[in-house]
Order: sequence, then C-alpha cells, then structure tokens
Amino acid sequence: MPRWEPDAPARLQEAALALFAERGFDDTTVAQIAERAGLTKRTFFRYFADKREVLFWGADQIETLFVAAMDEAPASAPALAVIAVALDGLAARSEDQRELIGRRYRIMAASPELSERQHVKIAAMSAAVAGALRERGVGDTAAALAARAGVSVLFLSVERWIDPANASPLRKLVAESLASLREVVAEA
Repeated sequence: MPRWEPDAPARLQEAALALFAERGFDDTTVAQIAERAGLTKRTFFRYFADKREVLFWGADQIETLFVAAMDEAPASAPALAVIAVALDGLAARSEDQRELIGRRYRIMAASPELSERQHVKIAAMSAAVAGALRERGVGDTAAALAARAGVSVLFLSVERWIDPANASPLRKLVAESLASLREVVAEA
C-alpha cells in the first residue's frame, strides 16, 4: 500500500489490532505496525505517542460526544436524566462499532498495563462529564457521583454488548443498565 494513501490513523489502528491479536500486545513493535500499514515509524509517531495509544484512538472523541450529548437534555433535567440522554445519544452513534470495540476490549483485557491505561481514560471521561454537569448547576458531589455512575453504566453496557453471546443493541443495554442503577439507588 503506498504511503501517500489517506487515512493513516485508521490504517495504523487496523494493522496494530491485527498484530496484537496475532502476536500479543507485548510482542508487537511500532515498526511492525507501521510496516503492516504500509507506512513508516515516523508516520506512526505523527499520530500516536506510543503503541498503547492506538487502542485508545478516538477516546477523546467519545468523551467529547458524551459531553456534547448532555446538551440535548432540558436545562432543568436532574443529573441522572442528563446522563441518560447523553448515554442514549452516544450508544446510538456507536452501534456500527461493535466489532472494532470488541477487538480493542479483548486486547486490553489481556494486558494489565492496558487495563490500567483504560482506567486512567475512564477517570478522565468521568471528570469531563462531572465538569459539564457542574456547568449545568449540579453540585460538586452530585456531579461527581452522577458522572461516575454514568460512565460506569456506559462501560458495563459496552462489556455486555461486545459479548459474542449477546445480540442486543447497545442502546437497549444502556437503558437496562440505567434502570438497574435507578433500582439500586431507590433501594437505599
């Protein structure tokens, strides 16, 4: 594949995912990823700081979409209702990504280093969502709790969604997880 062809980040991600699945994350080098994508190491580093970041490509966009989707909720909506609107919008935009997200999750689950990195990204997403809730007038503690709960609902739903035994759409799983969260909170 010529180096000048477009969409280098996607090509690098596809090459990395294939190599991580074949050889494992630890036994795959940046040079191998670049070669598989038909690019150079230098091109790789234009888009990614290291090979771990290939797996998290788009995480910032998901965070941005999550926060932006919160604007769809009425200004007077309580925190959890705002989270519900945002999660539904985010799930709707993700339905066609099931296979890709599943591949990424399986690779991350096999590596303690990658699992740790994922927790850092999850914490950053929770902080961004909490900040957006604070901007809507939600108090600090309530914003932090709602944000963490919402992000947990998202990731729990995604884990269920990518399970090969599951056939449900992500939106349905998010709605079910939110209903379960509301039940747990109501029990208190």
